[in-house]
Amino acid sequence: MTEQTYCDRLVQDTPFLTSLGRLSEQQVDRIILQLNRYYPQILSNKDAEKFRNPKVSLRVRLCDLLGHLQRSGERDCQEFYRALYIHAQPLHSCLPSRHALQNSDCTELDSGTASCELSDRGPVAFLTCLGLAAGLALLIYCCPPDPKVLPGARRVLGFSPVIIDRHASRFLLAFLTDDLRGL
Repeated sequence: MTEQTYCDRLVQDTPFLTSLGRLSEQQVDRIILQLNRYYPQILSNKDAEKFRNPKVSLRVRLCDLLGHLQRSGERDCQEFYRALYIHAQPLHSCLPSRHALQNSDCTELDSGTASCELSDRGPVAFLTCLGLAAGLALLIYCCPPDPKVLPGARRVLGFSPVIIDRHASRFLLAFLTDDLRGL
């Protein structure tokens, strides 16, 4: 599957962004000013004045701006998304293209935005990791107790009850106390 470009995303998000009440006049002005000030090659002063003209309705100005960015290229669309994230983060997280990316298991294209969210890999990844940990614990439990071979592994298992549920930790602690008596 091919990845969706920023221009494709902008085409998909345009009806959502231009619908009534999504973006306020101040938010649109801030986005235009950011694109003009930080990236004058994206929006010249003349373009910025045109898109900020209060005599034209907000919806028309926004449609013109988005059309201009789509014609300008991929980098310009990416910078628009960055500005949208900065000035309208709640709206940015509700964009249809973001939901399409999350539903299709694509990676996030917004490499410029940092996120401090928990992993969204889901229950299958959690169960895989839990199964791997339980398998390793079972492997260590079933191996013959040879202090020369696995002394470090038993020390690691001593800390795992802190992480693992208390039902599993009872068995691990019982295993460790039995093993320590033999040393």
